[in-house]
Amino acid sequence: MLLPAQNEWTERDAAHLLNRAGFGGSPKQIIEFHALGRGEAVELLLNPPEGIDPLNPPEWATETSNQKGEEYLKQIKELRQNRGDMSAEEVDKKRRKLRQQMQKLQRQAGGELQAWWFARMLNANAPLQEKMTLFWHDHFPSSLQKVRDPRLLYRQNALFREFATGNFKKLTQRIALDPAMMRYLDTPQSKKGKPNENFARELLELFTLSEGNYTEQDIKEAARAFTGYGLDRRTGKVSHVQKNWDEGEKTFMGQTGNYKGRDIINIVFKQPACAHYLPKKLWEFFAYGNPSEEIVEALATTLKEHKFEIAPVLRQIFLSEEFYSPKTIRTRIKSPVEFLVQMFRQLEIKQTVPSRYLVLVQIQLGQQLLMPPNVAGWDWGKAWINTNSLLTRYNVAGFVTKGSGNKGPMMSGSRGKKNRKAKQKGNFWKGPDYKSIAPPKLRQEPEKLVRVLTKRIFQDELKPLQRETFEAYAKAKESEGFSDKEVAELIHLMMSTPYYQLS
Repeated sequence: MLLPAQNEWTERDAAHLLNRAGFGGSPKQIIEFHALGRGEAVELLLNPPEGIDPLNPPEWATETSNQKGEEYLKQIKELRQNRGDMSAEEVDKKRRKLRQQMQKLQRQAGGELQAWWFARMLNANAPLQEKMTLFWHDHFPSSLQKVRDPRLLYRQNALFREFATGNFKKLTQRIALDPAMMRYLDTPQSKKGKPNENFARELLELFTLSEGNYTEQDIKEAARAFTGYGLDRRTGKVSHVQKNWDEGEKTFMGQTGNYKGRDIINIVFKQPACAHYLPKKLWEFFAYGNPSEEIVEALATTLKEHKFEIAPVLRQIFLSEEFYSPKTIRTRIKSPVEFLVQMFRQLEIKQTVPSRYLVLVQIQLGQQLLMPPNVAGWDWGKAWINTNSLLTRYNVAGFVTKGSGNKGPMMSGSRGKKNRKAKQKGNFWKGPDYKSIAPPKLRQEPEKLVRVLTKRIFQDELKPLQRETFEAYAKAKESEGFSDKEVAELIHLMMSTPYYQLS
């Protein structure tokens, strides 16, 4: 049983919904969102206005073939066939150099793609769509490290966005033949007589059913069904090669037939466990861990009744009383990506974030977009926080709130000459607009200033000891005239608290 919310719809509730179903927002955005009312706010998340795509992807992302990569591969092939007068050592040296150039190009494109996605989250007019794209990326993970072709990760990212709140079964059918997933789990290497079990195993264990709801024999039979699918490395086009497909009968989940991959997925979605597995993950992603059996059952019933459409399940979650309970609000540790995007949105920062800096910070914080650690995705919750990562969060918050000034670089990722060039080009980090966030008149009243900034940063009441700490700091700086520097320090102090790491 999952009861609908009957309590008053407050600005705190609106901020909570924006934090969990999106990436937070500024005080103005929260006020406007609250004015809609709970029901209309949820519907706006589920059905955002059309024509709101804020950013075009990098030019190379939509190319039909990886021309640069093909060029390097062609040179390597020609070098292997026509070595001329070069010694074996010279050939190896030149081959290594060409591969290094190709890898550098892939890393650069990967960084651009990560920055593009981050910018979409930051400027999201359809926040739930972007949040669900992140959810699906974690649920059906593929990594640049193995896929290597960033174009394919872009296509997969677009697929997740297309099915953000759509049909789980249809998305699973599509992801089975998604070029990035096929590369990641070695589907093209699966042939008659030598089936590769990687995708079949993860389909049952991690994507749809979970352990205990299938047998090892089911995996073997499913792997046979997924043989024969080919992938053109140049274009990313998927095909089914009949001679490589195991056309024999397979017995899967108690049913026997001349199955292909699509048939296996159809059978999987008839299993009772399938309707329970995803709702539990959705609740844990948006609310809290280890939900009761009653909550999971209620969501599973909705999923089955709506033939695996996700939107009705999300609507049920966001309109439920439990979603706005003390057990849910500000109890979930922000993932590194959520931490970064929410901070930027709260401070209303519009400046483009350079890809090099983003990659560096994501690595340090422990969550790099398009680079999940393994096929199980990231570990969430308490796994995000340890002594080092917490210190890194505090340092990143300091850099973002204070601006780089004469210290750290934002564009170059290094000091010295590159740092000066970045500044000359206007690429230095400017920091938030504190004249807007904390107008001069507000700075004359330390206690009021703390209340206003607290609402912006936490959207919640603070415990007396926390509030008094911030007020004491503000009063101590009052005599100095409260410049932008002091406002930045106060906000940094707020963000350098364990409470700020919670959503």
